[in-house]
Amino acid sequence: ALGAVPLQMARTQKNKATAHHLGLLKARLAKLRRELITPKGGGGGGPGEGFDVAKTGDARIGFVGFPSVGKSTLLSNLAGVYSEVAAYEFTTLTTVPGVIRYKGAKIQLLDLPGIIEGAKDGKGRGRQVIAVARTCNLILIVLDVLKPLGHKKIIENELEGFGIRLNSKPPNIGFKKKDKGGINLTATCPQSELDTETVKSILAEYKIHNADVTLRSDATADDLIDVVEGNRVYIPCIYVLNKIDQISIEELDIIYKVPHCVPISAHHRWNFDDLLEKIWDYLKLVRIYTKPKGQLPDYTSPVVLPYCKTTVEDFCMKIHKNLIKDFKYALVWGSSVKHNPQKVGKDHTLEDEDVIQIVKK
Repeated sequence: ALGAVPLQMARTQKNKATAHHLGLLKARLAKLRRELITPKGGGGGGPGEGFDVAKTGDARIGFVGFPSVGKSTLLSNLAGVYSEVAAYEFTTLTTVPGVIRYKGAKIQLLDLPGIIEGAKDGKGRGRQVIAVARTCNLILIVLDVLKPLGHKKIIENELEGFGIRLNSKPPNIGFKKKDKGGINLTATCPQSELDTETVKSILAEYKIHNADVTLRSDATADDLIDVVEGNRVYIPCIYVLNKIDQISIEELDIIYKVPHCVPISAHHRWNFDDLLEKIWDYLKLVRIYTKPKGQLPDYTSPVVLPYCKTTVEDFCMKIHKNLIKDFKYALVWGSSVKHNPQKVGKDHTLEDEDVIQIVKK
């Protein structure tokens, strides 16, 4: 069934009249894919071994790349983790997590083998790998600098097919199902692709006939499908161009201008500091130092929070869920307060490298 839909899409001419037909086909394709990547209910075999990797550390980075681009070399050189690297293809079958410590944070490195062509159509062990990929805080796509573009497109397509959106924000679309009243479409700005007809046909494919849809930006059919499916994950991504020892300085200058790219040589360990710096930027982690009463702050082991959850309450929850019960107020030193120390409540938002002392009831 899956093969027939893209064929039909390719045969459909692009014009106003066919736009909603294409929208409908896209919706059908998204539904079929979702059925493939969400396992059917019922008993049957458990998940594959080696894949439900326990989440340790403060962040998790997934490495994706074709065989023989030097992914395993990069992983083992970054982590000093021993991983079996052989010169023939497809050596990596299970995810081997390595952990690196950087700026006080523990970052888990995962190899995600076999996400390449065919996995999203249900082939191979793709499914479990995808499930792990979706939990990453950052994805590194490792490319061979001599053949980057072809590989980049294929990998991006695969990840897109699993509902992973790279370096993008969720579409600005309001969507609310109702019991009656049909489809109400409001657009707050001009739309180049979606009209009422197209929106209705896409929603009909999901058997939704009553809903309020608000388009707050110029949206595509794919954007609407993402919102309706509701299971998309938005993950930052860095393209790592390996084997730069094989190109000229002029070529290297060009690569440096490409967005989200870091050129390296895994084998010679060139430019790792640049890569780690960029990883740190993209992870947007927030380090909070703790200060026991009457002692100096502990700068060696920060409590690390994801950038979207940095209130004093989030901080307490990360340490222990009972801490918030006895919480009276906190004293904070750092860039998030106007004077040092400042007395704050549990809703105060902390910033990177703040120092905190919790005062209990």
